Amino acid sequence: MTSYVENETSAEFSFAVQEVIDAVAQQVLEMENCPYEVQINVLLTDNQVIREYNAQYRDIDRETDVLSFPNVDYESPSAFEGLDENSADYFDPDSGELILGDIILSVDKIREQAQSYGHSERRELAFLVAHSMLHLCGYDHMEPGEAAVMEEKQEAALQALGITRD
Repeated sequence: MTSYVENETSAEFSFAVQEVIDAVAQQVLEMENCPYEVQINVLLTDNQVIREYNAQYRDIDRETDVLSFPNVDYESPSAFEGLDENSADYFDPDSGELILGDIILSVDKIREQAQSYGHSERRELAFLVAHSMLHLCGYDHMEPGEAAVMEEKQEAALQALGITRD
């Protein structure tokens, strides 16, 4: 897996952000039985910028904690079969990796929510990455049943990595 992580803020963390992102992303991909090497792009930004993205792409003019932009159109969540038939759309021609999509995270929200929920910023970042990776694998949470599936998978990924509420 290749992750391109850009922090466009001056925020610093007490842990290795890239390592957490990579570990969580890889765990989700393994749980979802992804047969490909993948590529993701992750942008760490602030509330102002994520609000602009949210307004532009979702017509919701407010900040949010994470935005996910899947590159793959799945028949059903994590239905990776047949993707290589659309290799020009989904795969990096140089590396051969499946371009899964983009994740935008608000550093401000990571910090606010970690404090609000009483756990570490590392745990909040990991949770948001797990959540977003599931979106990049085709999951959604618009219906209660879908939300329950995502919640279970998010928790399983974090538990497997030993990233629990501190």
